[in-house]
Amino acid sequence: MIPVELIKKAVAAREFGYAPYSDYLVGAALLCDDGSVFTGCNVENASYGATLCAERAAAAKAVSFGYTSFSAIAIAGGRRQQGIVQTCPPCGICLQFLSEFCKEDTPIYIATGGNDYEEYKFKNFMPISFSL
Repeated sequence: MIPVELIKKAVAAREFGYAPYSDYLVGAALLCDDGSVFTGCNVENASYGATLCAERAAAAKAVSFGYTSFSAIAIAGGRRQQGIVQTCPPCGICLQFLSEFCKEDTPIYIATGGNDYEEYKFKNFMPISFSL
C-alpha cells in the first residue's frame, strides 16, 4: 500500500473522532505485515488521562484481531474546523505502546494537508523505549 492511500484512511478515520473538549480530531491507519489495515480515532474523556489516542485505538483493534506486527502507520490530526494544516506526531504514550509492535525502521506518515505528508522512521520519535 502506498503512503497516500494509508494517509487517506487516517483522514477518513479522523472524522469519527470524539473530541468535545479539545475539538482536535485525530485518525490513524495502521498497516500490518500481511497488508491488513486497521484504523482508529481519538476518543476524549472528561478525565483527560482516560483519553484514548487514535494510534492506540488502531493498534488495540489490530491486536484484538490477532495482528501484532505492523509495517507502517499514518496519522492525520487537526482542529475540527481547520482540518489538517500541520503535523500531528504521536505522543509519548502512543510511541511506548507502539514500540511493542513496531520495528525501529517502521515508517510513520504524518498528514500535512491534502495528500501531502511527512515521513519518519519509528526510531526518529522513539530512539529508546522501555522493555522487559
